[in-house]
Amino acid sequence: MNSPKNGGVKWQLMIILIIVVVLLILLDLGLGSVRIPTSEVARILLGQPTENEAWQAIILKIRLPRTITAILAGAALSVGGLQMQTLFRNPLAGPSVLGITAGASLGVAAVMLAAGTATTAFTVRQLGLGGSWLIILAATVGAALVLLAILAISYKIRDNVVMLIVGIMVANITIAIVSIWQYFSDPEQIQEYIFWTFGSLGGVTADQLSILSIIVVFGIFMTFLLSKTLNALLLGEDYAQSMGLNIRRSRIGVILVTSILAGSITGFCGPIGFVGIAVPHLTRSFLNTSDHKVLIPSCVLVGAILMLFCDIISQVPGSNTVLPVNAITAMIGSPIVIWIIVKRRNLKSSF
Repeated sequence: MNSPKNGGVKWQLMIILIIVVVLLILLDLGLGSVRIPTSEVARILLGQPTENEAWQAIILKIRLPRTITAILAGAALSVGGLQMQTLFRNPLAGPSVLGITAGASLGVAAVMLAAGTATTAFTVRQLGLGGSWLIILAATVGAALVLLAILAISYKIRDNVVMLIVGIMVANITIAIVSIWQYFSDPEQIQEYIFWTFGSLGGVTADQLSILSIIVVFGIFMTFLLSKTLNALLLGEDYAQSMGLNIRRSRIGVILVTSILAGSITGFCGPIGFVGIAVPHLTRSFLNTSDHKVLIPSCVLVGAILMLFCDIISQVPGSNTVLPVNAITAMIGSPIVIWIIVKRRNLKSSF
């Protein structure tokens, strides 16, 4: 157990993380092709009158939804990655390890690469690529189908390591199907699909953001309810089972919650990698704890910080260029994982 002193230090670190999140929110809202002073950003957020109505429109209608989306994406993917690493006791596990993200990509490919039907790339483009409900529905259905397959397999397999291998194989199968589909598709359709795979935080509309917020908050709340289960799984399945934990039911619960978190972000924002793998390790390194009651809120904050930072970089402040957020998360997330590996040398000690 942690001493009261160590517990106090951890909560102090979380307060610092909250302050960093607030500062990055102000920076994310103020930086971009049009630079808006931080003081004006604060005035607009507080509802105070501002002399420049254009700045108010830019922040409230364009940048604020994107910033909230970044926070939700970082929190959801980080918590999902934490659950997968705990369930499989594997430092390389992430929210996409069970093929949920690949399933969502397969659903989108079925829509965007379906030539000769009403759901062609032209139709999707007319509906609005970034904010198309058709794309979100397709990604959700694809992720749900893969989830059902994984759950069906989980009833027959008790070994989590085997489940991990099966998940990777399912992901490989879906990726192979998409690759074959791309081979027989028109270049315009392939271009649209590849653009979706870059990931985007700016394509979520206000109506969609409310739904995404509800889903992510629900998923994180369910993860809090599973915190004792996750702590027990760290002790090993045999010990957890001797404590009265139903391993099969617990596994299904963790998989369902992670699928909700990862599937919703993939559906609304496209595939975003490395956040779910990097943030849990980064959080454990900072807090030096394996208690999920502390790790879950910390992962929410650190995930939000990382995604806000990546969003600021992807906007290329001072220019009209917007870089793919998926590429930025990979560029930042990979060095973080390498740094933690070099620093800790043995990641398995956390599991």
